[in-house]
Amino acid sequence: MSFELSDEHRMIRKAVREFGEEEIKPVAREYDENHTYPEEIRKKAAENDFVAPNIPVEYGGAGMNSLASSIVTEELWRADPGIGSAVGSAGFGSSMITKYGKEWMKEEWLPKIAAGETASCSMISEPAHGSNVAGIETTAEKDGDEYVINGNKMWITNGTVADVGVCMTKTDPGAGHKGITAFLVEMDKDGVETEKIDNKLGIRASDLAEVMLNDVRVSEEHIIGEEGKGFYQLMDFFASGRTSVAAQAVGAAQGALDAALEYAKEREQGGQKISEYQAIRHKLADMAATNEAARSLTYRAASQVEAGNEQTATKFASMAKYFASENAVEIADEAIQVHGGAGYVTDHPVERYYRDARITKIYEGTSEIQKNIIADQII
Repeated sequence: MSFELSDEHRMIRKAVREFGEEEIKPVAREYDENHTYPEEIRKKAAENDFVAPNIPVEYGGAGMNSLASSIVTEELWRADPGIGSAVGSAGFGSSMITKYGKEWMKEEWLPKIAAGETASCSMISEPAHGSNVAGIETTAEKDGDEYVINGNKMWITNGTVADVGVCMTKTDPGAGHKGITAFLVEMDKDGVETEKIDNKLGIRASDLAEVMLNDVRVSEEHIIGEEGKGFYQLMDFFASGRTSVAAQAVGAAQGALDAALEYAKEREQGGQKISEYQAIRHKLADMAATNEAARSLTYRAASQVEAGNEQTATKFASMAKYFASENAVEIADEAIQVHGGAGYVTDHPVERYYRDARITKIYEGTSEIQKNIIADQII
């Protein structure tokens, strides 16, 4: 099935690529080495509608569809996965607010996120629960017209820089996934504490934290959607989230391939450019073909998400996430091999792409989880 990009999609790709070349690539190494969160770059990206591009126009967003959003993600990660992650994740949780949030939530927070004035976060994973969302232990107990939230959230992107978050809790701990409720939580509330996780292998410019919630009080008005329906609400975004990670992987792989191509055309060995040696040419050909296949699968998943074909979207999103992430790591590895010893040091960006690509095999459901989902869909 062909996924020919429209003129609008091509214009979006061109705009994001230019932004990446001008604003991200020149400082990527610096932000990675210093573990610096790129707030100013996020704000500049927002001026160009690259932050949470799916937020509806009526709330200050660009209202992009799933394919356009995937292209934005891909190109940001092509420029640099660390900064690309920070910019692309600035709207985490905004889709839940858009679809299920109360009008006051949308009016207060979505325009700020889209404008780059603030970042949001999605608090799901816990120290003992990652892929098993139904096993979360954070509770929200009713106390009059308020709820009291207690628990720890782990691996939370934007945990120390976000002003607001979507927090998944158990309002009925004995009901399994039927007892999960989503709350909007302002991060400056009493009882919210964050601790930055700074010893990461990759995507070091992206903020990551543990969030501790100790007797955090929120009103009934802070429930997103319906009480006890949080798990089902969250399921609505599994396919789009996994498609986004697939786009990240495609972007990281393309960045690594670009760097390998450039180096191969410049590096001389034995009196000729190494790009003229068949061994190198075959590596580059394999890398290009594999990533084009991953891109096509990712775009197909995005089209199914946009069409609202739930079962088909679930299958293709998991296929795209699994295939693209596994191959992004392989492509980055081969890019290092093309560089030889030069690829193992920070003088060239391929070692960074290799470190950064690795995360795509883990979050939004590991590769092993994706294979389980794919098997469930085809057997």
